[in-house]
Amino acid sequence: MEMIKESDLKILYSSEQIQEKISELAKNLNREYKDEELYLICVLKGSVMFMTDLAKHLNMPLKMEFIRLSSYGSNFTSSGKVNAVDISLPDLNNKNVLIIEDIIDTGHTAKFLVDFINFNFQVKNLKFCSLLDKKIKRQVDINADYYCFEVDDKFLVGYGLDYDGYYRNLPYIGYV
Repeated sequence: MEMIKESDLKILYSSEQIQEKISELAKNLNREYKDEELYLICVLKGSVMFMTDLAKHLNMPLKMEFIRLSSYGSNFTSSGKVNAVDISLPDLNNKNVLIIEDIIDTGHTAKFLVDFINFNFQVKNLKFCSLLDKKIKRQVDINADYYCFEVDDKFLVGYGLDYDGYYRNLPYIGYV
C-alpha cells in the first residue's frame, strides 16, 4: 500500500457526528454507573481521542488506565495474534471496568483483553466499548457492549485510527 494522502480520503463520519454519538453514549454510561466509580481502560494508541472525549462527558468518579496491545501483522491486516506490549494495571478487584477501544473487527484483541482481565481480577462489572464495530470481520465470539458506529469492511483512518502511524490527529474518520 502506498502512502495515502489526506486529499484521497472520503469522510465517513464527521467530527460533529462523532461527538454527537459520544455524547449519547456518555448519557447511557452516566445512567448505568450513576454514583459508582468507573475504571476506563484505554487501549493505546488508537483509542486515546475517543476515551478523552468520552471521559469529558462522564459524571461519575473515574480513573483512566492505559495499556498497549498489538495485533497487526503485515499489510495492515490483523495477524490474529495479540501481543501485550504493556498491560500493567492496578488492582481491579471489585471494580467497574470499561475497556475503551477504537475499533473491534476480528475480535481477537477484545477477547484477549476481556479474558486477561477476567483471569487476573474479580471485577464487579466488565464491559467493552468501541468507537467502531466492524462486525463483518468478526472471527471470535465477542461483541461490544457499547459502540458508536457499525462500519463496513473499509480501511479507516482518523480520530485515532492510523495508517502507518499517520492521520490519528484527523478530527473525522475517513477511508480511501
